[in-house]
Amino acid sequence: MTSTILWFRQDLRLQDNPALAAAVARGGAVLPVFIWDEASEGRWRAGGATRWWLHHSLASLDADLRALGSRLLMLRGETEVVLTGLFAETGAEALYWNRRYEPVIIARDARLKALWSAAGREVRSFNAALLHEPHTIANKQDRPFQVFTPFWRYCLTLPVEAPRRFATTRLLAPSRWPVSLALAELELRPTRSWAEGLAEVWTPGEAGAARRLAAFAQGAMAQYSEQRNVPGVAGTSMLSAHLHFGELGPRQVWAAVRAESGDTGVFPPSKGAAVFLSEIGWREFAHHLVFHFNHTPEQPLRVDFNRFPWAKDPEGKQLRAWQKGATGYPIVDAGMRQLWATGWMHNRVRMITGSFLVKHLRLPWTAGAAWFWDTLVDADLASNTLGWQWTAGCGADAAPYFRVFAPVLQGCKFDPSGDYVRRWVPELAGLPAEHIHAPWEAPGNVLAAAGVRLGENYPRPIVDHSSARNAALAAFKSIRGGSVVSPEVAE
Repeated sequence: MTSTILWFRQDLRLQDNPALAAAVARGGAVLPVFIWDEASEGRWRAGGATRWWLHHSLASLDADLRALGSRLLMLRGETEVVLTGLFAETGAEALYWNRRYEPVIIARDARLKALWSAAGREVRSFNAALLHEPHTIANKQDRPFQVFTPFWRYCLTLPVEAPRRFATTRLLAPSRWPVSLALAELELRPTRSWAEGLAEVWTPGEAGAARRLAAFAQGAMAQYSEQRNVPGVAGTSMLSAHLHFGELGPRQVWAAVRAESGDTGVFPPSKGAAVFLSEIGWREFAHHLVFHFNHTPEQPLRVDFNRFPWAKDPEGKQLRAWQKGATGYPIVDAGMRQLWATGWMHNRVRMITGSFLVKHLRLPWTAGAAWFWDTLVDADLASNTLGWQWTAGCGADAAPYFRVFAPVLQGCKFDPSGDYVRRWVPELAGLPAEHIHAPWEAPGNVLAAAGVRLGENYPRPIVDHSSARNAALAAFKSIRGGSVVSPEVAE
């Protein structure tokens, strides 16, 4: 009986999964397999939070496949060796997968495709992760875009393929299943208890992704443009991890937004929907950049930033204070504590905390990217790279590159009542709103009434904003020349 190995990676879903659809259409048995091959990821091996998510997402996918009379083979080891063994054991004639776009993975996949094609196997790959693949997009000079607005404007002129509905009720199973590891044998779950907070917030898997998308599209999306910058309200989609693991595809997001157009036919149906789709565009832009500039996960896109005079932190005290949410700036500390507790941080606060690390502390953006990589459930190489290079001013579309976010002003503007800070920095919960973002400026009687003892149960600021800002601007001037003037608040 003919059979196809269906190799799952970051496409852990049944709906709108072109590799799965093609495997079914080919006929014969389908052998779904996931291979845990950490070495193939290079230095970007999965962090703790993403391993936790992956464990639960694989469990969900396996359950969905079992409902179709199939199952997910879970194997571990070097991908080429594992696939060689599968081909030999099963006699499979074909290998299908959905593409990834990280540089090291592209190189590995190209080798595998050449290897198995030369061996007479049918090897096919598909696009499940993006609206438009990076190699299909270029500017008028036939070069990669480096500014988001013209990139997205161009993308909006292109048709978006409708998601493919998977309606198969049974998957033809092989006559004999190869031996599979148990999920626990992949050793993805953390040994420390910090992941308990993740389980309270997230439901990994295709069903959880579909519910979150539907709830957002029918609810908060309409006000997204107004509420997306307010961390104290549930105004964002929180779909990033579902998209990263492929429990949901961008075509499905696009279709869900279009469905909200209803009988009016107006698309997008609201300003909020248009802004939300532009965030999907930023995800596309991130993959476009890492595909065309494959050095950027570790090196700045703007080469002059190789000369940036980073500050010294020989004992790592300032980095640890930032990581632990103990900088003395409440909006920064709230964000870092939300990250540790939930594996996620509100995007506005990601910009604030990132700016604080690279511009107030003048510590390398790569240190921040590494911490986010380990602690984010949505740690995505393309998006993480774009976000940190944008914040540091060394990447694409980072204008003005010398922007320094003022944490107190940012807190007052986007968390005016202090609800977000109170949620994640409970030792400040008793402070009135007018003092919660700068407790060191509060009168002594106000601090005492709130039970705040600066330097004891909440730290004083580890740097002075004005001095840090001036030092950052001087550093920018040293690599660019001339004078720079930084706006206090990001637009």
